[in-house]
Amino acid sequence: MLENSNGNLNGNQIHNNKEENEESHTNGENKETRYLDGSVRLRNPHIELMDQDILYHLALGSESHDLVEMFGDVKFVCMGGTPKRMESFAEYIMSEIGHRLPTGTQLMDISQYSYRYSMYKVGPVLSISHGMGAPSIGILLHEVIKLMYHAKCRDPIFFRIGTCGGIGLDGGTVVISDDASDGMMNKYYQVPILGKIVKRPAKLDKKLARELKALSTPEDLYDTVTGTTMCADDFYEGQGRLDGAFCDYTEAEKMEYLERLRSAGIKNIEMEATTFAALTHHAGIKAAVVCVTLLDRLKGDQVCTPKEVLVEWQLRPQILVARYIKRYLQTKGRISFDGHGSMCVKSPRRFKLVQQESQTFE
Repeated sequence: MLENSNGNLNGNQIHNNKEENEESHTNGENKETRYLDGSVRLRNPHIELMDQDILYHLALGSESHDLVEMFGDVKFVCMGGTPKRMESFAEYIMSEIGHRLPTGTQLMDISQYSYRYSMYKVGPVLSISHGMGAPSIGILLHEVIKLMYHAKCRDPIFFRIGTCGGIGLDGGTVVISDDASDGMMNKYYQVPILGKIVKRPAKLDKKLARELKALSTPEDLYDTVTGTTMCADDFYEGQGRLDGAFCDYTEAEKMEYLERLRSAGIKNIEMEATTFAALTHHAGIKAAVVCVTLLDRLKGDQVCTPKEVLVEWQLRPQILVARYIKRYLQTKGRISFDGHGSMCVKSPRRFKLVQQESQTFE
């Protein structure tokens, strides 16, 4: 180990040693989250004892569908808020990686019978809508992580592709999250379980964030930055907006709070990052959040940008994630698409029951 002339480690060496320690800690957890072949292992011993695991909000089941046949080649899970956005991403990534659908077929919403989330499969890529807020993405993540387990997927990579409000950043700026915090600047996701508050670290893969940042180019004609993302539990008061139905603070108090966020290194505000980071980290899944700012919150609260501009801005995170996926496939070798992706029913009776269960409105 090298030291400087004063016998002390320099900053880069300290940083590298910290990353090595974190990596060693992660490797130690691999036994809990991976089998020897790299396939996903759940931190839940009860699932193996169940006759069937119904992924209720995806309209899938471990015995009604052949999940290995349908999803066994999945390497990338890309999530975004709305069904339309993720359908558009599925179309986009299909053209980017050169995936072709069988003649006479078209992209299918695999979870159409759930009426809750939309899911499209393009070769090794799943494109899924997660709705708005922590509860919605939390439910989805539980079921998608279980889907990875049942399908025996090996070392999947998760991306959240979204929109956000910038803190001192112009609209259209792409933000890659290298950290996540809640509205109190706590870097964990807390959830009441059996009457007790459980806090799970909200950690994203910093190496993945650096690799994504390296894929941005001057030709993009817009800025791509990294930083901490604040996850709010609410769109209005939780984000310090002045335009909600209720507001018990002044504009000066709002501005003081936002400046405090900027001083703490927070680049943007959205509503899913801590949940996404904590649950993927707990599952041992490499994950990243890439968002585009729709406005600078230091300059206002409402999005007034023309619709056609917003549509172009929302493509920017998709472009960056697509670059990563293309590079990965080029580096690792194209993953075989044969024999995967179409609806594959194991039990017609169970398949019908799963559809009926998922269609039940509460």
